[in-house]
This record gives sequence, structure tokens and C-alpha cells, in this order.
Amino acid sequence: MTPDLQVDATSLSPRTDETSTNATDDLAAAAKIQTDASPARTTDTGSVPAPYLAGAAAPPWRRRYGTLLWVTDLLALIWVVYGTQIIWFGTGNAQVAMRDDSRFDEISYWVFSAILVILWMWALSFADSRSHRVIGAGLAEYTRIVNASFRLFGLVAIAAFLLRVDLARGFLFISLPLGVLILLLERWLWRQWLLVQRVQGKYVARVLLVGSRASVAQIARELRRVPGAGYHVVGACVPSGKVAETIEGTDIPIMGSVDAVQRAMQATRADTIAVTSTDDLPPDKVKEISWSLEAGKQHLVLAPSITDIAGPRLHTRPVAGLPLIHVETPRFTNGQRFTKRSFDVIVTSVITLLLSPVLLMVAAAVKLTSKGPLLYKQERVGINGAPFHMLKFRSMRVGADKELAALLAAQGTSETPLFKVKNDPRITPIGKVIRKYSLDELPQLFNVLGGSMSLVGPRPQIAAEVALYTSAARRRLLARPGITGLWQVSGRSTLDWEQTVRLDLYYVENWTLIGDVAILAKTARAVLLPGESAH
Repeated sequence: MTPDLQVDATSLSPRTDETSTNATDDLAAAAKIQTDASPARTTDTGSVPAPYLAGAAAPPWRRRYGTLLWVTDLLALIWVVYGTQIIWFGTGNAQVAMRDDSRFDEISYWVFSAILVILWMWALSFADSRSHRVIGAGLAEYTRIVNASFRLFGLVAIAAFLLRVDLARGFLFISLPLGVLILLLERWLWRQWLLVQRVQGKYVARVLLVGSRASVAQIARELRRVPGAGYHVVGACVPSGKVAETIEGTDIPIMGSVDAVQRAMQATRADTIAVTSTDDLPPDKVKEISWSLEAGKQHLVLAPSITDIAGPRLHTRPVAGLPLIHVETPRFTNGQRFTKRSFDVIVTSVITLLLSPVLLMVAAAVKLTSKGPLLYKQERVGINGAPFHMLKFRSMRVGADKELAALLAAQGTSETPLFKVKNDPRITPIGKVIRKYSLDELPQLFNVLGGSMSLVGPRPQIAAEVALYTSAARRRLLARPGITGLWQVSGRSTLDWEQTVRLDLYYVENWTLIGDVAILAKTARAVLLPGESAH
């Protein structure tokens, strides 16, 4: 979905004809349908059934949440900067050296640290890192924090060089990475809290969908699939819509036609309009809607009917007054390939060195508890369809491959290209343990070093599964297969084949290095806390 487009314009007056009173009554009735169809939601202003009473002011949750972030950012930076100063200089009154520059008097590091904290807070605000448009979902919030911090320290270094100020390099080198890590941790903790609130119906944008029935239904399903994104659909306006009906397959009430948008916003207390399609709207209707919104309090979102495309591939370019959205063709540039491969080699080397004791212990446990080879080698299909041998610690009894067809036929999944056996009897006792914590996958670190696999990517499958691929699923082969991937950290064994393909294709077509880091972090958490989805 594209970011909110805040409109600065004067509000239009509602239509006052002889039917307005009846229309308002009908809208209230439609709002009651939504109340009856869904449970009461507790908002940050108290317990009020959804939707709220018509005409009530929107809760200022955006400003409140931004204030909370500002306060905790300040406390985190004070703790980091002054903590680093005390560790580096002690509690004495250390001075910033000016290298005999008579234009400046020496200042205490206590004063310099205060200036650094103020500048850092300003940089975070300037980068709009607390905007409601980036909080709660995606990596934009974290990216802005990192970019703002590194740019600030770059400017501080340049200024120190030009003004001949001799700053303690160790003080800066510790403050920057530690400050970034603490800020990211603090924002992550706030995000977990926010996600819980949003699942309960708090701290959300109340959205009125405007467009054709089909497009409204599609966008509504996507938004409801991810409640943590913070968009709660409260109604819809469709061409020739009849009040008190609902959108097919949902409990979302139709609040009237596209000419009743203003009254529908009042009835549902929506603060955001999402235009899902413009084909069936009158000319200039979107512009008219934007003019009617109250600046700073109501927002307009254009929701094109294209899904699973991330920000790096989307570019908005105004042409002849038309806000054209350009969708780049998914491809890996030479620079991206080099970056991903370098990241794989460096990180894998470090992980292999750190986990070498674990590798030795798992190897001993497998060898001593069951007969058969230590490693299990299986031919899998890799990038561009090239076969390779994937390594795993053996977790099944010898000859397990010959039993697969009969087990799949018994559970009725032999025609699905995700060959998973529930309650698999072939797994050894130690195999159950190492599978639960993904320890059987550790030898694939050597596949990564050898170049046949990547740390993050679509899970490699056997040739029999690839033979069942649709044309869309075959796009999984455009990327080097990975030890972990987006679908593994999104549900592991609980996802069906269609969901798995969708997540893998999203990864292949929208790869970023930051995305890989995020997936690896989630993988580490899933390994340490495997839950019920690990088999």
C-alpha cells in the first residue's frame, strides 16, 4: 500500500438537500450493522462499541504515541551518550581540545554530550522517524533511525575536521553503534506493545474504503489479514451502493454511494479514506474527496490493486498531472549479487566459528544414538534449476526416502509440492530434538560457503516437488536457495503451499539486505523459542 497522502485543503460543506436527514439515518443504521457484526472494541479513549458515535473527534493516538517515542528516545540517548562519556573519561571534567584555535574556548565534554543528544534528537525528528506512516510495520522506521544517526555523526566528524576540534574518537565510535542499537531495541519494544494494542482495536486508523465492490473486498481482506498494520476498515462507499448492505464475503457495511463519502466519514468516524479503484468513480472524484479532508486529521490513501510489491520497487512520478506509480521489474543487479554473496560469506564464517562446539556435540549425538551415516545428502534444485547436494545432520532412520511415497499417499498430500509428513514415524528420537531447534540444518553452512546456497532465500526442494510447480512458483528458482527464509519465520510448518509460494515470491522480487538481517534475527528467535510450529 502506498503511504498516506495528507491533503492540505479546505473542507467542503456537506450536501443539504431534502434527503440529507434520511440519508444520515440510513448511515447510522448501517453503522449499527457493523457494531452488531463485530465485537465491541476498546479504544484508547475508553470502551466504546465500533464504530464510534457520529461527529465525535478522532482520538489523538498518533500524537500521543509520537510523544511516548520522543520521551523514550531522549532517555535512551542520555543513557548512551553520558554513559559512554563516564566510561571513557570517568566522572571528571574532561575538556574538548581545540588544537590551539583561538576562535573557540574549550568546552567540557558534559556540555558537548548535551549538544550531541540535542542534535541526535533533532536528526531523528528531521528524518520523520516517529511518523505514524512508518510506525508499527515494515523497516522504514528502523531505516530512518540508522540513516539519521550515521548522517549526524558524519556531519559531526566533518565539522570537527573543518573547525580543528580534537574529539575523542573512541567516545564517538562507541556512542554511535551503541546508540543505534539501543534506539532500535527501544523502538522494537514499543512496536511489540503497539501490535498488541492494534489487535485489540486501539491505536488504529479508521478506514473508509471507496471504489468498486471487487476492489473494496480485495483490499479489505488484505488489511484484515494483517491487523498489526493499523488499518481498521469501518465501512465502504461503492458506486450505486445501497445503505445497510454489506460487502460480499465480509461484514463491512456499505455506507452509500461514492457521493456520500463525507456523511459516511461522519457516521463511521473514519479518519482515513482509502481509494481502492478509480475506474467506476466520476471524473475528478478523488480530487474532490481530497479537498474535503481536514488537514492534519484526515488522510487519503490510494490503494492500487497490486499486492506483494515492496517499497524499493515502487516509484511515484507525476506526469501531466497524473501520479503515475512505476513498478520496477524484479531483478538482482551486479551490486546486489556482490553484496548478498559478501554478506553470506562473512556472516556464515563467523557463525560457523561460533557454533563449532555445537556442531561437534550434535555430530556426536547423531552418531552415537542411531545406525547410519552422520550426514544426510539429498539432491535439491537450486538457482535457475541447477541441482546440488544439500547437507543435513541425519534425523531419520536409514532408508527413510523409500517410505515417503506411501506416507504421503496415506495422508492425501502426494499431489502438493510441499512434501511434509505429519507425525513422521521415520524420525529418530535425537532427530526430533535437533529438528525442533533446527540443529539438523547446521551443515548447510558449508553449502553457503560453497556457493550452492545462501543464508536467506526460498527453501530448496527436490526435483519431484519442482515438477509440480506452476509458472508463478517457478520464480522461486530466480534466487539462490536459503537455509532460512521469509516463510520459515512466518509460520514454518503451519503454512500451506499457496502461502509458502506467496511469501517466497515476495522475498525474491523485493530483496533487500536489511530484509535479510531482519529474517535472520527472526530465525534466531524461532530457533530459541520454536513453539508448536517446529517439526
